Order: sequence, then C-alpha cells, then structure tokens
Amino acid sequence: MKKIAVFGAGGFGREVKMLIDQINEQAPTYEFIGFFDDGEPKGKLINGFPVLGGKAELNSYEGALCVAYAIGNPATKKKIVNSITNPGISTPTLIHPNVYIGKDEVTIGEGCIICAGCVITVNIRIGNFVILNLGCTVGHDTVIEDHASFMPSVNISGEVLIKEGVYAGTGAKIINQLEIGLYTVVGAGAVVSKTLPDYCTAVGIPAKPIKFHNVVNN
Repeated sequence: MKKIAVFGAGGFGREVKMLIDQINEQAPTYEFIGFFDDGEPKGKLINGFPVLGGKAELNSYEGALCVAYAIGNPATKKKIVNSITNPGISTPTLIHPNVYIGKDEVTIGEGCIICAGCVITVNIRIGNFVILNLGCTVGHDTVIEDHASFMPSVNISGEVLIKEGVYAGTGAKIINQLEIGLYTVVGAGAVVSKTLPDYCTAVGIPAKPIKFHNVVNN
C-alpha cells in the first residue's frame, strides 16, 4: 500500500478522499494519512483524519508520499504544484473504477483526478493535473492541456482544443471543433458554440466573453 495525502481539505478534498476509498475497494492501493492545507490549522481533524500542515510541511516530509491536489482553481493549483520541491512526493492519477475510457489512442498525464461517472471516448489527450469532476464527458479527438478543471456534468464534444488552465463550471457544454483559450473561465450552464480567446470569462447561451483577466503563473 502506498501512503497518500490530499492537498486541499475543503469539500472537493473530502470527495477526493472518498475517491481514494472507492479505488481501494476495487483493489487495495493506498493508505490515506491525511490532508495538507495552508488554510487550516495543523492537527485539525477532517472527517477523522488530520491536517498535516501546508506546503512547508509537505516539502519537509520524510519518505515516499503520493499527493493528490484537490484544488479547483487552475492558477492556484499550478502555483502550489510548482512550489513542491520534495523529491519524495509523487502525483498519481486517480481514476474512479466506474469511469469509461476508450481503448483507442487515449493518453492521460500525471496528477489527474477523474471522478465517478465520467466518459472519455477515443483519440483523446489529457495533460497533467487535470480535474474531471462527477459525470463529465470528453468526446473524440479532444486535447485538454495541463491544469484544466471541469466541474460536475461538463460535456465536451469532439475535436476541441482546451488550452492550459481552463475552468468550466457545472453543466457547461462545449460544442465540437472549437478552441478554449488559456486560463479562460466558462460559466456554469454556459453553452460554448464559438472559439473563446485567452484569459476571458464567458457566460450564457451562447457563451460570450463578459470580462478579461490577468493570470500570473509562478
């Protein structure tokens, strides 16, 4: 059994701990030891498991440890991942046992979290530290770059390029043959029917940019 912890002790962090439990029910793989979170006091119990500290404690942790980064905000997630320099830390991809993944030309990077009910079809490339929350679908010939996050029930049609750091809210739908720009935010329930530029927030049916923002990545 590999020791594992979750970075992020909020609601999604607790759901990722549940995902680890469900993986273990299928095949005992991980020993869950607790959470890391800079926003919670060290020693606090979360559903019976301790907060072990924050980034500093994780960087000083002795021994091998798997860590899942349960952080929905892509820019924050990337910053935290890049701040962890401990060579003993590894980042497994966690996939719920009932996820359907096609057999033909599907690649999934490291540190991804793929929750129950997702469907990933064929000829798909998913980068590193991507989150697919409950019930997401990814259609053929789609590319999802690093650190993108998709909340529950997002539907991505085929031949879509989703660039680094995209965030799609619950129930968003992305029509086929489009491109979603760097660190763009797609609002909950939006229907994206046209390509979206970098660093925008788009909402509505059809989705239209309502503002632009700057993202600083360290």
